[in-house]
Amino acid sequence: MQDIEAIGALIGHPQTVLITTHQNPDADAMGSSLGLAGYLRKKGHRVTVVTPTDYSQNLHWMSGNDDVIAFDEKVRVSVSQLIQEADIIFCLDFSSLDRIRELAPMVRQSRAKKVLIDHHLEPELFADLALWDPTAAATTQLIFRLIVQLGDKALVDVPIAECLYAGLMTDTGSFRHSNTTGDVHRMAAELLDLHIDVSSIHRRIFDNVTLDKFRLLGYVLNEKLKVLPEYKFAYITLTDAELKRYRSKTGDTEGMVNYALAVEGVVMAAILIDRNEEIRISFRSVGDFSVRNLASTHFDGGGHRNAAGGRSKLSLAETEKKLLSVVPLYQQQLLETV
Repeated sequence: MQDIEAIGALIGHPQTVLITTHQNPDADAMGSSLGLAGYLRKKGHRVTVVTPTDYSQNLHWMSGNDDVIAFDEKVRVSVSQLIQEADIIFCLDFSSLDRIRELAPMVRQSRAKKVLIDHHLEPELFADLALWDPTAAATTQLIFRLIVQLGDKALVDVPIAECLYAGLMTDTGSFRHSNTTGDVHRMAAELLDLHIDVSSIHRRIFDNVTLDKFRLLGYVLNEKLKVLPEYKFAYITLTDAELKRYRSKTGDTEGMVNYALAVEGVVMAAILIDRNEEIRISFRSVGDFSVRNLASTHFDGGGHRNAAGGRSKLSLAETEKKLLSVVPLYQQQLLETV
């Protein structure tokens, strides 16, 4: 779905726009949201960015962050009013409305034109217009494509470019994942030509770690990482009590599953985290092994071939037991993956 011309016509005159993205937004979610917001403001639109939850401090440097509204009960009434008043709602970096939690019914019922911009598989058909491409490495890549194809590349300044680059860099694993294509590098080059400081962007995202987060990581690697070489599988479990013991904040477990995947010989990794209302699971893999298929089949999840998520209403111990019963079903595939 590539409704670029129709989206261009929709934003052709100033309107009231609301932008939202998925819960616990990452750099691609915030980079695409704030990059699009900066672009639309230059075109005269009145823009508000609302996130379903708060997000990691290492993303707060992005231009426009100070005006973001993170949803909670204190702002329910005002956010509901903003959604009701919006002419256009952009839904970025998620494919189904359940990813925006309590905002979902408000967005679904809104009279606003809804525009989906995303690169995840199997999108829910709730939007009026869409720029959807599962081959894109990041949603920021699609935002940049939209701006360029609408003839507005000159409106991309350094703050917008920094937001877009942040999402592109992180969703490609600093340009080392298999989704790093020639188009990805060409976009990065065009953003670099605007004289953004890529070293500073990388440092602000990756080299900005609290002492509590380091101590939690040390505990996880020493005490919680389990490796099952007979399945080329490694996983981590974290209880709510453990998160509280290390004063874990939003974003502190982001990327932790990659340490499990980095173990020699491991093809698939998972982290299971007790989030009180449910167990959240992040899966990662290498090569042709699809964690998306595993997550969607067994854990009400989805995502990409090598990066997916799932959830469970069972207890953490029961979810771990279920996962350990599922993994043997994929043993042959795992052992054949290099």
